[in-house]
Amino acid sequence: MFRTLSQRVWPSRTVLVREKHTLPDLPYDYNALEPVISAEIMQLHHQKHHQTYVTSLNQAEEKFLEAKEKNDLKTMIALTSQLRFNGGGHINHSILWQNFSPKGGEPEGDLLKAIEANFGSFDTLKNGLSSSAVSLQGSGWTWLGYNKSTNSLAVATCANQDPLEPTTGLVPLLGIDVWEHAYYLQYKNVRADYVKNVFKIINWKDVATRLATARQ
Repeated sequence: MFRTLSQRVWPSRTVLVREKHTLPDLPYDYNALEPVISAEIMQLHHQKHHQTYVTSLNQAEEKFLEAKEKNDLKTMIALTSQLRFNGGGHINHSILWQNFSPKGGEPEGDLLKAIEANFGSFDTLKNGLSSSAVSLQGSGWTWLGYNKSTNSLAVATCANQDPLEPTTGLVPLLGIDVWEHAYYLQYKNVRADYVKNVFKIINWKDVATRLATARQ
């Protein structure tokens, strides 16, 4: 899913070989989230939009490494916006697919305790996430994130495909994608209905696992 650097040792030198980013498989079928999200939206979102971020990220990284080899600082700087946008799109969507589950449910255990400690109740958190997602102007994401320095949860928004942790320092636990491609074919311009229904398919076990990992 995410690139790594491997080493190949030749008689006179060591060469770093970049492995390209790849589109992750979904942990469920395209129609598994219906009626909340249609199979058509899921297929387009995954195969077209996420794949485009992956393809564009690989291209930008290749150009960046070529510029770095030439010590071409101007080109490297010019490429940073492409890396941020497409890299963020890849990171964000890779989290999103895991945040969804056909089984839905509600938070339990340590996650629920953390939610109640920081927001008072699960309903208060849902209202806060919903309000943030619906009121976000333009395209972007609303997140439930974890603050390592204060051991607390927080709701935050990021514009476009800006990734949460590099942008705010919060570790991403749950993301709500409010780009129109995530819902428009089904919900038209009524983002509030999409946001309301998306809570029926949140994989709270995945959110809990991310919180436990972030706390380590």
